[in-house]
Amino acid sequence: MRVVNGRVFSEGRLVDADVDIENGRIRALEARNGASPVGEGDVDATGCAVVPGLIDVHFHGCMGRDFCEGTDEAIHVIAAYEASRGVTSICPTTMTFPEDVLGQVMDAARAFEPAACESQLVGINMEGPFISHGKIGAQNPAYVVKCDSGFFRRLQERSGGLVKIVDIAPEEEGALAFTREVAGDVRVSVAHTCADYDQALAAFQAGANHVTHLCNAMAPLHHRDPGPIAAAADCDHVMAEIITDGVHIHPAMVRAMFKLFGDDRLMIISDTMEAAGLDDGEYSLGGQKVHVEGNRARLESGTLAGSVTDQMGCFRIAVRDMGVPLESAVRAASENPARALGIDDERGFIKPGYIADLVVLDDEVNIERVIVRGRAI
Repeated sequence: MRVVNGRVFSEGRLVDADVDIENGRIRALEARNGASPVGEGDVDATGCAVVPGLIDVHFHGCMGRDFCEGTDEAIHVIAAYEASRGVTSICPTTMTFPEDVLGQVMDAARAFEPAACESQLVGINMEGPFISHGKIGAQNPAYVVKCDSGFFRRLQERSGGLVKIVDIAPEEEGALAFTREVAGDVRVSVAHTCADYDQALAAFQAGANHVTHLCNAMAPLHHRDPGPIAAAADCDHVMAEIITDGVHIHPAMVRAMFKLFGDDRLMIISDTMEAAGLDDGEYSLGGQKVHVEGNRARLESGTLAGSVTDQMGCFRIAVRDMGVPLESAVRAASENPARALGIDDERGFIKPGYIADLVVLDDEVNIERVIVRGRAI
């Protein structure tokens, strides 16, 4: 199978090339002069960009299902929808729940095997419960606990090592000690925090290297009290997630964050909840009622409760509506997540030997075709 006549994202830019696929992997990229013949079974990408499959490191669910249901059926529904949207690798995210509930989620994730048309589960993002009551967001305050390495390691064992990101609020008791203890085994992310600049900087110096949904559930930038955003920007080893759904962050701030962090340190995420892909109505997130209207999901208090725009939608909004260059958006939605999850040796790039996860996009950044592990779906 080949993907022919497209402009392929390779080495940071779009080039005229054909992608030769064999046994689910990229066999070769072949430079092209003029049009290539389209053989039986080939994908004709004329007039389109060919980019790596997207990798979402932070989302909770879609199509009426939530990762925290902890069932194989729910993960299959989620993985099928995400693949159809060009998100070919997923790192679904837990909410703040007790250990017994989270344990069932870890068990289900460990046992999951995707069907041919479904995304690969490449990690778990453990967003709760080691966060701050002061920036609770849509998390359930009843289950927030202090950082506990035993709690984390028990869940990590049940997951088979799938937990790739664990969140902490650095100002909370025990957070820095926890960070020092586990940072060698998992990405520690600053999240749902009331930390000031110095407290956040201390966490990054202790080994934290990630920020959960930058700008949301944390203090904003201020010229005399710069907060965790500035602390993260000051630390070159830190990468940050950013929700580009057009609801969570103003387009001007998204552009500012790309300038501040650079496109090699930001990751476009969706933070979707179970309503993604469905109509307006009443839904649930973390055991709390959520009202969805248009592109907004809110708790009864009015607090934003995740997103209803999948990662490809966020990618499209970033490029088409926010002025983020396509090349930067690809880095932020494919390459950087792969690096953060430690899977950049076989995913996130279009290179010989890599898994053939590809998305063909038209000039309006709409999906023309998705290829998952060498199979067009």
